[in-house]
Amino acid sequence: MRLLRTFAALLLLTGTAAAQDGATDAALLVADRVLVEGDNRLIATGNVEALYDGTRLTATRIIYDRAANSLTLDGPVRMTDPRGNVLVADSGEIDQGLENGLLRGARVVLDQQLQLASVEARRVGGRYTQLSRVAVTSCQVCGDDSAPLWSIRASRVVHDEEERQLYFENAQLRVLDVPVFYVPYLRLPDPTLDRARGFLIPSIRSTTLLGFGIKTPYFIPIGDSKDITLTPYLSPVTRTIEARYRQAFRYGTIEVNGALTRDTLITDSARGYLFAIGSFDIRRDFTLSFNIEATTDDAYLSDYDYSGADRLESDITVSRFRRNELISASLRHYESLREGDSNATQPSIVGSLEYERRFFPRFGGEVRAGAELHNHFRYSRLDIDSDDADTLIDGRDVTRLNTALSWRNRWTLSGGVRAGVLGQLWVDRFWVSQDSTRPGDVSQITPAVAVDLRWPWARAGVNGARWLVEPVVQAGWIGGERVQVANDESTRPEFDEGNLLSLSRFPAPDRRERGYTSALGLRVLRDNPGGLTAGLTLGRVWREADDTDFTRSSGLSPATSDWLLAGHIDTSDGLVLTARGLFDMTEQRVSKAEARAIWTNDRMDLGASYVLLVTDPDENRNQAQSEWSFDGKYQVTTNWAAATNLRYDLVDGRFARSGLNLEYQNECAVVNFSVSRRYASSDSLEPSTDFGLTVALKGFSTGGNAGEYRRSCR
Repeated sequence: MRLLRTFAALLLLTGTAAAQDGATDAALLVADRVLVEGDNRLIATGNVEALYDGTRLTATRIIYDRAANSLTLDGPVRMTDPRGNVLVADSGEIDQGLENGLLRGARVVLDQQLQLASVEARRVGGRYTQLSRVAVTSCQVCGDDSAPLWSIRASRVVHDEEERQLYFENAQLRVLDVPVFYVPYLRLPDPTLDRARGFLIPSIRSTTLLGFGIKTPYFIPIGDSKDITLTPYLSPVTRTIEARYRQAFRYGTIEVNGALTRDTLITDSARGYLFAIGSFDIRRDFTLSFNIEATTDDAYLSDYDYSGADRLESDITVSRFRRNELISASLRHYESLREGDSNATQPSIVGSLEYERRFFPRFGGEVRAGAELHNHFRYSRLDIDSDDADTLIDGRDVTRLNTALSWRNRWTLSGGVRAGVLGQLWVDRFWVSQDSTRPGDVSQITPAVAVDLRWPWARAGVNGARWLVEPVVQAGWIGGERVQVANDESTRPEFDEGNLLSLSRFPAPDRRERGYTSALGLRVLRDNPGGLTAGLTLGRVWREADDTDFTRSSGLSPATSDWLLAGHIDTSDGLVLTARGLFDMTEQRVSKAEARAIWTNDRMDLGASYVLLVTDPDENRNQAQSEWSFDGKYQVTTNWAAATNLRYDLVDGRFARSGLNLEYQNECAVVNFSVSRRYASSDSLEPSTDFGLTVALKGFSTGGNAGEYRRSCR
């Protein structure tokens, strides 16, 4: 019987919809009982459900009047649109197309977050919902009389479903039902809109340098592919406008950040900075990327906490990486912000063109061929002269062309021993200007050969663990003699697991090791994807003679190097430990050490690190550095989280930086409070303490999603 009644209702509503001009969508009505009165009136009762053009309507009773083209609804009434927005009412009248009508005791729920309760709601044109005497909140509202954490009361609210905007009249913000703010007109994006023109969440910032200030970002979308955000920053000390521009292209993206400032810290000129990054995919698998960093003065980025960098690097690079080929061309510009550094006498402009390719010939092994053209330029036009006491007049410019050809192969011998051979040939040419102490044109040919033996021992352990113990020994020879080229690029050599078996451990071709060399190493590895994974590397290098072009702290300066010890541990519960150190057994000292610990699980993300560097005049370090740092976040409860970061200088016995962040978050609000202290490390930087406060109301597109913190009413 119900099937016959539903079929009759379907015919009635479908015929009405088809008769309308331009109408192509049919309505569907389902109910427990359907009564047809005459030719124009239909009464449906009991679990009534109507569907039209993706909108679902449920009610206790629906009376359809064909002559008036209207539906009379008895509640509770529930209407759900295609986006998932819900409108609930006690009763109402609406037309057959569900586009126009009046609903009494209405409540609208947008994106399962934002609730708008009103005395009545009027639907207009299938696009607008007009609500009168409205209370708006995204906080959980239960049956008791407790006030929500926040709410907005308004005499009238209009929801534009097409533009996804909410327009308020006589809006009053209340916290725990206490009025705190009033505005006659207010526009906010509804939670379904990702990019809406208007103000974003403001933030309050108080610092000892800049005083108490407020930032009010304003977001401007420009089509679907680009936008700009302007952020005025006002305090008694500064008038700053910050800007961010983003644009997405078919094959790439760009982002530009900058600021322009007038403040009382520097009164005679404007201050500012500009950072820009971009990346584009171009033809034949090439990628174009660029990075621009510029500022007006050395202290600006630190004063306004835009960046902690002490050196700016700008570059543009075109590169292509394939399985057997590398091509890269780049142009870089460096600017130091460190006190005492002279940008005129440091290499400021660096250009590089690099190519490398590998082949697999029929006679076996692998052949690699590569070339690099490099130039670094100093702004200083003064010639370096060994008789001058002032070394800051160094204006030396260098261009070099380095080519390399190598062949390597590996065999398995009896007993599982792996043998490898490497033959290498370097051809280098250097052109030097503005340095009368050295030749202006130098060439060198450097042959090299090395043989290594590895004896891997592997076995399977319990619970799926696998063990590998691999001793390795290498013997090599590098021919030729070191030419008279200044050491501009190999000033910070490192000794680690990656170059233990290298024929030259200098980071750049302006220096190469010479003579006979040998290396001994031991690698131990335990691999268990479901449990403990650990590794240990021990190594040492021997050469014919000391090499003073290696720095003292590199561990490679004497003919017998320091011992290299490196290891890592990775547990199944999120704990990761890594450490590396260089140990001089003759002098019983540590040349260099670093360690990092990370512990991550569902409630916390913690990290700690330690760095030790001994005094080394060759690396411009006249005082030892010993520093530990800590950063972490802990989810105290579902709603409360705490984060901190610390840097402590053990040599000076003081903090370099410290900070604390507290966050409270529930289903309808996010409150973030932060405090940080930066301690001055030079005369150009002032110590400062920063306080920050941000309050975001959830439920609007600017406040984030509220669903994961939704509570249940008792």
